[in-house]
Amino acid sequence: MGEKQRVKLEPLGATFNKLWSATLASHLADGLFKTSVPLLAATLTRDPVLISALYAVVMLPWLLFAIPIGSLVDRVDRKRAMAIANTIRFAAMAVLTLSIVTHAVSIPILYVIAFVIGAAEVLYDTTAQALLPQMLKPELLERGNSRLQIGATMVGEMVGSPLSGILYVAAIGLPFISGTLGVLLAAILVAVIPGSYKRIINLDADGQPPAKTSFVADMKFGIRYLYEEKNLLKLVLFTTTVGFWFSATGSTMVLFMLHVLHVPESLFGFVLLSGAVGNIIGGFVAPKLSGKFGRMNTMAVAIFMSGFVMTLSGFSPNVWVWIALAIFGGVAMAQWNILLMSTYHQIIPNELFGRIHGTRRTLVWGLMPIGSLVGGLLAKIDLRAPMIIGGSLAALIALLGVPFVRSLSKLVETEKA
Repeated sequence: MGEKQRVKLEPLGATFNKLWSATLASHLADGLFKTSVPLLAATLTRDPVLISALYAVVMLPWLLFAIPIGSLVDRVDRKRAMAIANTIRFAAMAVLTLSIVTHAVSIPILYVIAFVIGAAEVLYDTTAQALLPQMLKPELLERGNSRLQIGATMVGEMVGSPLSGILYVAAIGLPFISGTLGVLLAAILVAVIPGSYKRIINLDADGQPPAKTSFVADMKFGIRYLYEEKNLLKLVLFTTTVGFWFSATGSTMVLFMLHVLHVPESLFGFVLLSGAVGNIIGGFVAPKLSGKFGRMNTMAVAIFMSGFVMTLSGFSPNVWVWIALAIFGGVAMAQWNILLMSTYHQIIPNELFGRIHGTRRTLVWGLMPIGSLVGGLLAKIDLRAPMIIGGSLAALIALLGVPFVRSLSKLVETEKA
């Protein structure tokens, strides 16, 4: 009597587990590179604009390629597209590693490699997000996204980032060699996922598939669909504006760490680990808070707190205060990311997901290169300025957007029905 029965959760399935394993390998490589590349750039130059331009170059492919790649993903086998993306990343990272061990690396070479890797990530991310709803039932998407977020954070930021700093100090080429092998492993793991994952085609009233359309027509459709779905468009524009200022806060973080907080290069990855700890906590609590307070209420609070905490971190008197704030900010940002992606999965038809995802990412991530450069210009004034100004504006926009975000509850409930 009175004893609570434990609810047995429905398993996510063996196919999802294979995708999860490939994602872990991919994010381990990302963790190694995302820590070692800024350190390498800071070794080559102390100019904050040149450093921020590196981040801008990584994000530029979202502006150039997200829409056509989104259309491509809706026309091809999505599993094969993921394997191709990892193969391109492997080749680019191998070239960068070779340039480092032969002492030929330079800022221009970093820019070129960063652009190629960024383009491959557009293909990988768009494909992976379109693939997930084909593997999981709608009611399992929050758990699936949460597990992917937690796993990616644990191996990428809690293993890859700290390990990268240690390897970088031991020998500059070591984290790059290890990361290259990690991407190769991810490509192999994607290739062994069973089955084919072409888009699901809904038949018309006569039981026939819709007429084939051209590649250009598919791209135009993605843009038109987003424009006509007003609530979806408003959500994308909201995240675009907030994301612009968040991109300004992080583009010169390595200089802030090294020259303001005086973090040793070997500990740079360990300091970044604090955000990963927050992300993991946020990944666990996001579905629970969403169920208790409502998804949109949780999202509205999370995105505001992310900006507010970023502002406070700019005033950090020492690295320990920054770490504490980064943990809290990581909790909030993880909740926003998980619940936002679950919302997109729910309101965008799967057969259209690649095109719509590509179109919205063009807006959201396409403006981030400009935001990164704005962060570099602010850092010219003071290395604290990007976080203080960018975080404040992100928090203000999030606060003004609270009524709109909460109003989306009706849309999500309609799609559930």
